[in-house]
Amino acid sequence: MSVLKTKPTEVSAERHIAAIANEEQRNDAQTLVALMRRVTKHEPRMWGPSIVGFGSYHYKYASGHEGDSALAGFAVRGSELVVYIAADVEGRNVLLAKLGKHKFSGNVCVYIRRLANVDLKVLENPGSPLGSRYEESLSATQ
Repeated sequence: MSVLKTKPTEVSAERHIAAIANEEQRNDAQTLVALMRRVTKHEPRMWGPSIVGFGSYHYKYASGHEGDSALAGFAVRGSELVVYIAADVEGRNVLLAKLGKHKFSGNVCVYIRRLANVDLKVLENPGSPLGSRYEESLSATQ
């Protein structure tokens, strides 16, 4: 069985963000931290060397593969920000259509060149692809 590489680390998310060379990306990352704190009610934590994640949940696939992942997160990848969203949100495509300029790939990856090109209120909406996974995890623990 494969070993999961993306795990929580003790590296400071704030220090990671402060080290982002591009000022606009660094500012966008700080904006995403504030937004994801509000939506998830969790503090940022590094998952692996580059993903800033918020909260966690356990998953198990029909194949038997299981693990833990961040409820929500993002990473700076080259010239883009990648926002990781819930894969199974009802109405996700309708919400993403309202987001603005982005690319979508891999069922959970939203590539955004600049936050100025998107409507962040779409991500803050309680029914958003960010918020719904968090809400589901709260329901499961109550």
